[in-house]
Amino acid sequence: MTGINFAYMRVSSKEQNLDRQYEALKGYVTDEKYIYSDKASGKDMEREGFQNLLKAMRTGDTLFIKSIDRLGRNKQQIKFYLEQFKTDGIRVKIIDLPTTMQDVPTGQDWVIDMINNIIIEVYTSMAEQERENIKQRQAEGIAVAKAKGKYLGRPIIELPKEWNKLHKEWKNGQITAVAFMNAIDMKKATFYKKVKEYEATL
Repeated sequence: MTGINFAYMRVSSKEQNLDRQYEALKGYVTDEKYIYSDKASGKDMEREGFQNLLKAMRTGDTLFIKSIDRLGRNKQQIKFYLEQFKTDGIRVKIIDLPTTMQDVPTGQDWVIDMINNIIIEVYTSMAEQERENIKQRQAEGIAVAKAKGKYLGRPIIELPKEWNKLHKEWKNGQITAVAFMNAIDMKKATFYKKVKEYEATL
């Protein structure tokens, strides 16, 4: 019996969309029901879509992902899942790592495994390093802003100039939330996000 082709997509937050990954993956599965997804951080081990995927796959199946960091947030976690898939007889093909996409003759799996292990080691180390660099740049940026007296602990909120007045009227029950939104031409989701950020600074 031929195995089933599965695909997995993940973004880190609900605001991000999965379109780019979906376009890259859809051609590899026979049915969209075999595409699992999450909008959750890689460090969240209990990602619902991923856990359902693990339950659905069987020996002989193939899993397609866009990039290796979709599996997890760090090298240790990624390698854990790759080892688990290997033990379970599930082939992992990573679009951004072309050698993983190649089919090899029966009995020659060790060749592709060797190449993949080298690439995975290098790629995951680079991904981890990039995350550390981003953290360092953020920390340095905050330090510079503090030195200049501009850092207040929260990002600057861009609000319409009439916001304070309208916010007070809304809180006093003089205007509705809808009237507030219309007055500043802001969509509901953005409005409540800004309200939350604004009220946290009060």
